[in-house]
Amino acid sequence: MSGNHKGKEGKILYVHPQKERVIIEGVNLIKRHTKPSQDNPQGGIVEREGSIHISNVMLIHSGKPTRIGYKKLDDGSKVRIAIKTGDEISL
Repeated sequence: MSGNHKGKEGKILYVHPQKERVIIEGVNLIKRHTKPSQDNPQGGIVEREGSIHISNVMLIHSGKPTRIGYKKLDDGSKVRIAIKTGDEISL
């Protein structure tokens, strides 16, 4: 990851393709002030994950962060590759 959250790792919880943003578990925590309701009678301050632009996120491959590229094979199919190592990445 780059930016304010550089070096942090987490599981992707949600991807919003139209806005090009992702929500990652435990990263970019924001505080929301909530009114008391039936679900939360106390109200108060609730921490939750905020979204991050998808360009600031990297895949972890072999324990190291790497960008993803695509390569066309001789038979015409496309496969994902790790840019740093050139290894093929399965889905």
